[in-house]
Amino acid sequence: MTKLKRKDFLRLAALAPSSVHWPSWMPRLSFAPTGSGPRGDTLVVVFLRGAADALNILVPHGEEAYYQARPTLAIGRPDDSRYSSDERAIDIDGFFGLHPKLASLLPAMEEGQLGIVQACGAPDESRSHFKAMELMERGVSDEHGPASGWIGRHLSGYDTGNSSPLRAIGLGASVARSLHGSVPVSALRSITDFHLGGDSTGRQLKRTLRALHTNQENVSSVGQETLNMLDTLEELNPADYKSVGEAAYPQSEFGSALLQVAMLIKAEVGLEVAAIDVGGWDTHFAQGSENGLMANLLSDLGAGLAAFHADLEAQMGSISLVVMSEFGRRVHENASLGTDHGHGTMMMLMGGNLTGGKVMGEWPGLEEGSLFGPGDLAVTSDYRDVLAEVISKRLNNSAIDRVFPGYSPVIRDFLK
Repeated sequence: MTKLKRKDFLRLAALAPSSVHWPSWMPRLSFAPTGSGPRGDTLVVVFLRGAADALNILVPHGEEAYYQARPTLAIGRPDDSRYSSDERAIDIDGFFGLHPKLASLLPAMEEGQLGIVQACGAPDESRSHFKAMELMERGVSDEHGPASGWIGRHLSGYDTGNSSPLRAIGLGASVARSLHGSVPVSALRSITDFHLGGDSTGRQLKRTLRALHTNQENVSSVGQETLNMLDTLEELNPADYKSVGEAAYPQSEFGSALLQVAMLIKAEVGLEVAAIDVGGWDTHFAQGSENGLMANLLSDLGAGLAAFHADLEAQMGSISLVVMSEFGRRVHENASLGTDHGHGTMMMLMGGNLTGGKVMGEWPGLEEGSLFGPGDLAVTSDYRDVLAEVISKRLNNSAIDRVFPGYSPVIRDFLK
């Protein structure tokens, strides 16, 4: 007979609660008590790990210094006839343009639901991935300060009365440092990880759980709620999910993660925050320009975000999605046809409450006298300014001093 291992029981018992009812083809979950869900937007944070090259994501095609610094890697101007139309930067405002592999994001930008903050970043000058990510995810300027993450402090300091086990999730093998704190967080690779299945082992797990909670007043209701939730999660299958709109989620880890976030948002499970990691952005060698390594990464990023926007267009007014990276890349390309660690980067904002689909922030320029340190894009907006505005305006948490202790954000009105 198959025995229930203690670790399996603890994992199942840690999941919580709920009543279930869904109208349509997909089951609807109700883990959070009525009226206790997010008091603001659902926050989705996409972290591009490895320091994404902001200058080839948001292309400053109106600045000649960009082309002088990158004779091989620069993305062609929107009107450069030497390139085919699908290899040129996609003009946004006459000065900035999107990488051609991000063409799928144009509908969101044209609808005013996608904006990009350029020349933003952290004060850290180490150019170390480990240190930069550590400080950024903790939301601090140096090693001193709380060990918890900025999202974790937001959740712990802003009690919505939401006890759902899916209040905050990290998509991946482990929980992102930004989520660390006193509020429990679930790490998911797939919703199907919680499917017990209909085989003998799954049936035995269920029988054992029921037996454990029979006639035990202090835990029986929790156990029954766990079983109800597991039954419902088994009906929630990403492979059967039908998205809205024409855009399809890419068949990648990133596409799968966004699809599952969309599924949980629609299922109303009490989801307040989801954090997604996307690796591979450390492009020291053979970075490529309109095609190649980085272009492939951008194609996946753009397709995923476009599908998410199309799928959740009806809910976009209550969603705030942020794309960020630990720092940018050097302005000049290196001898290996790549880019080295830099400073200033960019952040994308997607949602229904932006001030418009445009490039935001103060541009410092790429001329030699305007560069930071050994030749990097300067930072004119601290990343915490952007996040603080999202937290205060869209998540309705005014306690920014607790989220970013020791820092006084500048609200720049990127959001309504």
